[in-house]
Amino acid sequence: MPALPRVFTIAPTRPFVDVLAAGLLARHADDPLTLADVIVLLPTRRACRTLREAFLRRSEGRALLLPRMMPLGDVDEDDLALAGAPLKGETPADLPPAVPDLRRRLLLARLIQARPLGPDGRPPTPEMAAHLARDLAALLDRVQTNRLSFDRLVALVPERYAAHWGITVEFLRVLFEVWPAVLEEEGALDPAARRDRLMTARAERWRGAPPDGPVIAAGSTGSIPATADLLAVVADLPQGEVVLPGLDRDLDDDSWAALDPTHPQYGLRELLGKLGVARRDVPDWPSPLSHVLNNSNAPPQTGLLPPEGGGWEGAEADNSRLASSASPPPQPSPVQERESRLRLVSEALRPAETTDAWRAAPALPPSALAGVERVTAPGPREEAEAIALMMREALETPGRTAALVTPDRDLARRVAALLERWGLTVDDSAGRPLAVTPPGAFLRLLAVAAAEGLAPGPLLDLLRHPLAGGGLDVGRFRADVRALERRVLRGPRPPAGFDGLRRVARARGVPVDGGLMRLLDRLERQVGAFLAMMEGPALPLRALVETHMEAAEALAATRTTAGPLRLWAETAGEAAAAFAAELAEAADGLPDLEPRHYPGLFDALMTGRAVRPPQGGHPRLSILGPLEARAWHADLMILGGLNEGTWPPAVEADPWMSRPMQADFGLPPPEQRVGLSAHDFAQAMGAPRVALTRAERVEGTPTVPSRWLLRLDAATTATGLAEAWTDATRAPWLDWAARLRAVEAVEPAPPPAPAPPVDARPDRLSVTRIETWRRDPYGIYAQYVLGLEALEALDRPLGASDYGELVHAALERFRLAHPGTLPDDVEGALIEIGRDVFAEGMADAAVAAFWWPRFDRTVTWVAAQERARAAALRRVHVEVKGEMALEGVTRPFTLTGRADRVEAYRDGSLVVVDHKTGQPPRKTEVAAGYAPQLPLEAAMLAAGAFPDVPAGPVTGLEYWRLRGARDQGGEVRAVADDPPALAAEALAGLVALVNLYARPETPYPARPVPDKAPRYSDYEHLARVPEWSTAGDEEGEG
Repeated sequence: MPALPRVFTIAPTRPFVDVLAAGLLARHADDPLTLADVIVLLPTRRACRTLREAFLRRSEGRALLLPRMMPLGDVDEDDLALAGAPLKGETPADLPPAVPDLRRRLLLARLIQARPLGPDGRPPTPEMAAHLARDLAALLDRVQTNRLSFDRLVALVPERYAAHWGITVEFLRVLFEVWPAVLEEEGALDPAARRDRLMTARAERWRGAPPDGPVIAAGSTGSIPATADLLAVVADLPQGEVVLPGLDRDLDDDSWAALDPTHPQYGLRELLGKLGVARRDVPDWPSPLSHVLNNSNAPPQTGLLPPEGGGWEGAEADNSRLASSASPPPQPSPVQERESRLRLVSEALRPAETTDAWRAAPALPPSALAGVERVTAPGPREEAEAIALMMREALETPGRTAALVTPDRDLARRVAALLERWGLTVDDSAGRPLAVTPPGAFLRLLAVAAAEGLAPGPLLDLLRHPLAGGGLDVGRFRADVRALERRVLRGPRPPAGFDGLRRVARARGVPVDGGLMRLLDRLERQVGAFLAMMEGPALPLRALVETHMEAAEALAATRTTAGPLRLWAETAGEAAAAFAAELAEAADGLPDLEPRHYPGLFDALMTGRAVRPPQGGHPRLSILGPLEARAWHADLMILGGLNEGTWPPAVEADPWMSRPMQADFGLPPPEQRVGLSAHDFAQAMGAPRVALTRAERVEGTPTVPSRWLLRLDAATTATGLAEAWTDATRAPWLDWAARLRAVEAVEPAPPPAPAPPVDARPDRLSVTRIETWRRDPYGIYAQYVLGLEALEALDRPLGASDYGELVHAALERFRLAHPGTLPDDVEGALIEIGRDVFAEGMADAAVAAFWWPRFDRTVTWVAAQERARAAALRRVHVEVKGEMALEGVTRPFTLTGRADRVEAYRDGSLVVVDHKTGQPPRKTEVAAGYAPQLPLEAAMLAAGAFPDVPAGPVTGLEYWRLRGARDQGGEVRAVADDPPALAAEALAGLVALVNLYARPETPYPARPVPDKAPRYSDYEHLARVPEWSTAGDEEGEG
C-alpha cells in the first residue's frame, strides 16, 4: 500500500488558513480533544494569530482545544520546551542570548569608526557609522542565515575589484576577526546565528525523538536554509506533513527547470528538491473547503460543514446531478474562473527562456479575467482615492471584506486618511515609523533644539508640539509660546541658550518680571540640564540618553498631568519608552560621544523602528504590507503601487559588498527578494476579486509599470484575452474620484476691492507709504484698516535691508557728530563710527567678508562727496522728522516724513538726499508720481513742515546710490530738473488721491496697474494675487 503523501499544497484560489483549519477540524471531528496534540508550524507569529482566528470562525462559537501553533522563523525556548522530549546535547539554556539590536548596532558602529573607510583616511561620524552599522548587521544576518562562514572572506581578492571595494574587503576581514571576540565579551550571539542553532536543535530533536502527535508545517517556501532543513525533517516524521502555499503544478517541465531567483516558484522548486518530492506528486491539502469558494455573497456558513446525514462526497454527487439536469450549458463557476486566472498568471510569469511557448499557448476563456480590474491613475493622490472608493464600496455588500496590499507606505497612509472621511479607521498593519509618531518626533525635536542652542526654528517646532506642556495649562502654555515667538524668536537669530533669549527679550522691552521671563525660567528648569550637556564636552551616551528623557518628561508635563503619563501613553508612547530604555542599556561601556553628534545618532538608531497598530482594527477592511498579507484572505484584494522599483522593490546596492563580491562569497543573489515578492503577487491574484493599481507619475517623475503588469500585457495577447484585459481598465473608480473632488462651477476669484467706511480709512500716512498707496492700495487697507502687520521671518538671516540700516546708522551718526564743519580725517571718522555700528554683526562671517569691505569702499566715495560740498554747506540735517496738514482736502489728512539728509546751503537753498544701498527709483517713476517720497519731502520743506530745518527753496532732489562696488563706491542721481514744480505737482496729486479715497464708494484695489505694482508686498497672499492674476492672464490669451 503506497505511503501517504508528506507534502501538500493549497492553491491561491483558496483561503489558506481557512482551508488548513477546516482540514484539521475534519480530521479530528470524531475526537476534537486530539486536536490539541497537533503541532502547527507557520512562517510568522502573525500567521499563527490568523490561523487561530480561522479556527474560531470554523468552530462557530463552540468551545475548542486548539493545536499548538508555533512560528517557524521566530523560535524561542518556550516553543522548544513544548515540542517534545529533552534535547540530546545542546539545549536552549546552553545558548547565550541574542545580542539586542541597538547594542549590536552601537558595537558595530564603534568598530566602523575605529578604522578609516574613505580615501581621506578619516573615520565616519557617529551618525554615519550607525547607518552603516545597520547595513552591516543586515549583511551579518544574511551570511549567518545562509550558513556561510566569514572565513570565505579570504576568497575575496581585493585586486579583483575596484579600489574602493578593495578597501571594504580589507575592512571586513579585520572586522570579522574582531567581531567574534566582541560577541564573546558580550556573552551573546548574533540573532540569525542563534535562530539557526535553535532551529537546528529542533530539527535534530525531532529526527531522534519524533513528537507523539501530528506535526504540520504550513505556509513556508523554505527560503531560509534552516527552515528548509526543518521542513525536510517534518516531511520525514511518521505523522509529519508539509503544506506549501500556491505550488504551480501546471507549469511545463522546461519552464520549471529554467526558473531563476526572480520567479515566484523558484523557492518552492528548490524546497521540493531538498524534500525529494516531485512536483506532480504534491496533492491538494485535504479539506472540506478544497472545492468551496469563499463567496462573500453566500451566507457565512455555506460550505463550512458537511450536509447533515452525509459526507462531502455525497454533497458533491448531489451537486453534480443538479448540474447535469440543467438544460443550458454550464457557465464556469467562480472557482473555475479563478483557476483560469491563475493559469494566466502562470503563463505571464513563465521564465523568459520559454516565452516562445506563448505562440502555442491555448486560448483561455474571457472568464479568466472575471473579477479583475486595472486602475492606472495619473498620480498617487488619484490612485489612493480610487483604492479608498473600492474599499468603501466593498462594505455595501454585507460580510464582504477588502484589503489593500502594498509595499508603498506613503500610499497606505494616503488611503487610510481618505477612509477617515467616511468614518472608517483602518490602520496600516505594517505600522508607522517611530520617528514620525508624536512621541518619536517630540524626542527628536528636543535633541535638535538643544544641539542648536535653542535656535528659533527648532525651539519653536519643539514648543508647538502637542506633547509640549511646560508644566502649565495647555491653553496658557500655547499662548505664552505665541508671545515668545512674536516678541523674541522672530527676526535675526538670538545668541545661543536661555541667556541669549533673555538678552533679546530685554532689548525688545519685555518686562523682567513678566510672563515671558517666567516662561523662560520654567523652560530652563525643565530642559536646562540637557542643554548644558549638549553645550559641553564629550559624555557617556547613556548619560545623554537619560538626561534627554528626563528633559522630555519634564517638558511634556501639564498642570494636571505628569509628563511620563503624557509622553509614554498609548502604543506609540510605549514603543518610544521601550526604545529609550533599550538605547540607554545598549549604551553602557561605549566611548564618550561629542554632544553635537547626538541628534544624528539618535535619529539613525531610531530608523527602522516601527509602531504596530494594536489588534482589533476594522473587522472588514485591512491595509497590509506584502509580508503581513501572507496567509491573509479577503474577498477583494487591491494590489497597489504596482510600479517597478516599488513592487517588486528595487534591488539596492549593498554598501559592504558589490554583486560580484556577494557571488564570490556565496551569498544568494539579491534577486531572490524579487522572487519572494512575485510569489506574494501570484498568491494575491487568487482572491475572488482583484484590483491592480499604479500611478503614472510619482512626485512629477514618470514611472515604469511593474514587470508583472507588463508580462500580463503580453500574456493576455498570447492567450486571446487582450480585449478582456482592456475591459478590465474600464472600472469607474477614477471617474468617481474626480467627481468627488469636482465642484459645480469654478469661477475665477475677482481681484479684491474692499471699500471700508470713510471713518475707518487712514487719515495720516508717511511719504514712503504714499508710494504704496499709489502702487498697491490694498496694502494700505490691510495695514491701516485691518491693522495687520507682517511678522518678521523666523530666524531671519541678515539681508540687504540689514546692510542698508547699518550704513544709514553710520552716516547718521557721522553727521550728528559733525553737522557743520567736517573733521580733518573724514574717512577715518567714518570708519571708526562704522566699526562701532558693525561691531555686533562682525561675528557673522558674511558681514566680515562681504559687508565690511563694501562699506569701506562706500566710505571713500562718501568722504569725497562731503569734501566737495563742504565749502558751500552751512549745515547738514540727518534723519529729521516733520508733518504737514494738507490743504484743499475734503477730509482732514496729515502727511508725515523722515528725511535721510537735508543739506542747508549758505545761500539759503536746500537739497534733499535719500540714501539707497539698493536700486533707487528711476527719474520717470518719480515724475509719474509712483515714487513721490523726495518731491513730497520737498513740498514739506517748502512749507516749513520740518521744525529743525528752516524753510527755504529746494533746489535739488538726489538719490545717493551707495553701491560700494570695486569700480564705483557710489553715484549721485538727480531726479528733478525743476524741484519746486515737481514738488507742487506731487502735492497736488496727493490732495487728489486723498479726496478720491474720501468717497465711501472708492475701493482699495490690489495692484490696479500691474506694471507699477511693488516688487514685494507683505499682503500679496492675503489679496490672493496669484489666483486672480493668473486667471486673468489665461483669459487674455488668444
